Amino acid sequence: MTGENTPDVVALGRLGVDIYPLESGVGLEDVSTFGKFLGGSAANVAVAAARYGRTVQLVSRTGDDPFGRYLHTELRRLGVDDVAVAVDPALKTPVTFCEIFPPDDFPLYFYREPKAPDLNITPDQLNAAAIRGAGVLWATVTGLSQEPSRQTHFDAWALRDRAGHTILDLDYRPTFWSDPAEATRQVARALEHVTVAVGNREECEIAVGETEPLRAADALLERGVSLAIVKQGPKGVLAKTADEVVEVPPHFVDVVNGLGAGDAFGGALCHGLLAGWGLERILRFANVAGAIVASRLECSTAMPTEAEVQDLVEGGRG
Repeated sequence: MTGENTPDVVALGRLGVDIYPLESGVGLEDVSTFGKFLGGSAANVAVAAARYGRTVQLVSRTGDDPFGRYLHTELRRLGVDDVAVAVDPALKTPVTFCEIFPPDDFPLYFYREPKAPDLNITPDQLNAAAIRGAGVLWATVTGLSQEPSRQTHFDAWALRDRAGHTILDLDYRPTFWSDPAEATRQVARALEHVTVAVGNREECEIAVGETEPLRAADALLERGVSLAIVKQGPKGVLAKTADEVVEVPPHFVDVVNGLGAGDAFGGALCHGLLAGWGLERILRFANVAGAIVASRLECSTAMPTEAEVQDLVEGGRG
């Protein structure tokens, strides 16, 4: 804990229900059985951090419907404080379907029309003391795609005043934006308020116009962040600060569903930063956490414990 009743992590953003097929290798039109799971990038990161014993608060919104009630119950069951997850009186809780074609094809189908409640988060949901005092503030680019969520994010960053471990997940999803140029403009504004940026090469292109990992990291550092992390898929992950460059290889597994790996990486990153680990240790730990989740069907409930991750980290070194 960073202070009395202050969470270790505050996450803002997407929350919904994942409806995943219990059969792989077939299209949704041919699937007959599905599983229901808590989902949404920010929510998954929150659950992942909670699995490591971190106290976590999520700022989001659900609909006033059975799926919304399920999400509140599931957040609490998985150790995430839902006091700042409001209930929207008009909008329905979103659901997301996926298809599973291992090892690298997992199409997503978002049902968030006319608007997802998590894009309706408002400044009155922010606990100023929690935002200022949390060891990590985590947000994603998706939350900048519409108002009032966009302004709520900037209000949170204003409260934070660019304190350490203010993280922006570059999580760019074209379906949530009418124009990639608008996403670039909003990311440019956001980078002025955060200290850590993390994303893959395509997301870095939207953010700073670079896909080559070192150039992308340099461009992010030039925007004022102190730590830039660029995911390179099968080439591993690169991280750069003003005086350190670290690159670690991926941890290979038999992939079942790759959709939750990035969120597992994010929760592990939060944990490692809070623990004060060195950069190489954080990246190796986060890579393994992501690999574990990629080897499982679901996302939120697949998040590993520290012991599970550490066993594989140590095994890989052996």
